[in-house]
Amino acid sequence: MRSAPILTLCALLLGSTGPVMAAVPLALDEQPLPSLAPMLERTLPAVVNISTITRIETTEHPLLSDPFFRHFFDLPRRSPRQESNSLGSGIVVDAQQGLVLTNQHVIGKATEIHVRLHDGRTLTAELVGADSETDIAVLRIPAETLTALPLADSDHLRVGDFVVAIGNPFGLSQTVTSGIISGLGRSGLGIEGYESFIQTDASINPGNSGGPLVNLRGELVGVNTAILAPGGGNIGIGFAIPSNMVRAVLEQIVEHGGVRRGLFGVAVQDLTPELASALGLTPRPGALVSGIEPDSAAAAAGLREGDLIVTLNGATVKGADDLRNRFGLLRVGSTVALEIIRGGKTRRVNGVIADPYQTFVEGRRIHASLAGALIGELDRRAGVPALPVGTVTRESAAWLAGLREGDRLLQVNGQRVASLAELTRVLSQSGELVSLRIQRGEALLILTRR
Repeated sequence: MRSAPILTLCALLLGSTGPVMAAVPLALDEQPLPSLAPMLERTLPAVVNISTITRIETTEHPLLSDPFFRHFFDLPRRSPRQESNSLGSGIVVDAQQGLVLTNQHVIGKATEIHVRLHDGRTLTAELVGADSETDIAVLRIPAETLTALPLADSDHLRVGDFVVAIGNPFGLSQTVTSGIISGLGRSGLGIEGYESFIQTDASINPGNSGGPLVNLRGELVGVNTAILAPGGGNIGIGFAIPSNMVRAVLEQIVEHGGVRRGLFGVAVQDLTPELASALGLTPRPGALVSGIEPDSAAAAAGLREGDLIVTLNGATVKGADDLRNRFGLLRVGSTVALEIIRGGKTRRVNGVIADPYQTFVEGRRIHASLAGALIGELDRRAGVPALPVGTVTRESAAWLAGLREGDRLLQVNGQRVASLAELTRVLSQSGELVSLRIQRGEALLILTRR
């Protein structure tokens, strides 16, 4: 960017008719000029650079692993492992515990995570936990003379508020850009499972992921996550995860190592003008109940199809996506107070967020190789009948075998399993876990024990 026009503008503002000076005075008519510098001096020490190393096992023909074969044909030495590095940003949010926030996609497949502080120190980080649905990860580093960033209440943000993005774009450490909040509650972008983004025109680029979006008081209002870049460059449309969503996920990850989402069992949609007219409702913000799962917490609470949910625990429901996001951050066992409109009258109903794994069995009761995982009975949803996998404790036997929460178990040791009884029988007969065939999302995977 050329700076001459900017310096000329400064000269005009100062009423100068002489040559443009390189330095702008700190005061004008004895009044200090506005500057973000004092706030940034407090904030920058809490912003860190994150680099990762991912080691990938490579496979090759057995002959290529034979040193005599390689020597005979004069083949160069090859490492059986390859390393890749990635860069991102992070935020110290708890100086006493050494907790650092970043995006899950920054550290997703890392085997080593390194954090470089503002003062130049580089520390090895431990992954406390991550949540792919909100793209949030929590790291822990040695808690020695750290500076933490306070979290603001993102529900108080307004379009037009000034914000500052800080991070390490393209490896340029401690880069600061400023702008305003361009929009709130952005969803439907297909970036994450739960979306309620802050939109900003503060420049966000590759390497900014996981860095802070702060207000002019130096408080964290969001975590920079993504940009809309049709041409591959920044066009002034960036997105950040709001701090209230970050806070809820952070607390669960620190307590449980992950997010334990409950189940309410209600399907909702936006109230369109056409639906409002058909149902005899006045168009207003809310989420229209379009379905209730049998024997669910929503059914027990007394919700019905056609109810319009207008508040959840006292907070106004702006639409279907807003309600899904709020439900997605509630813990198992949380109480739910809903204000609804039914038949033109306002009613209040109460419920409790249910545990989706309440009927699941602990894996250790089936076989020692599945210890640490919760396994459910046959689930015929998602097309192929399979045994659903619930939470999996990190570094447990089931985790080391490759199982993850949300997997669907199809075969064990090459045999189809259609019930927990069959799973128990197959592993009892085999004596050990050799292979697993699972469905993970839309992919079919085969996991083998080494």
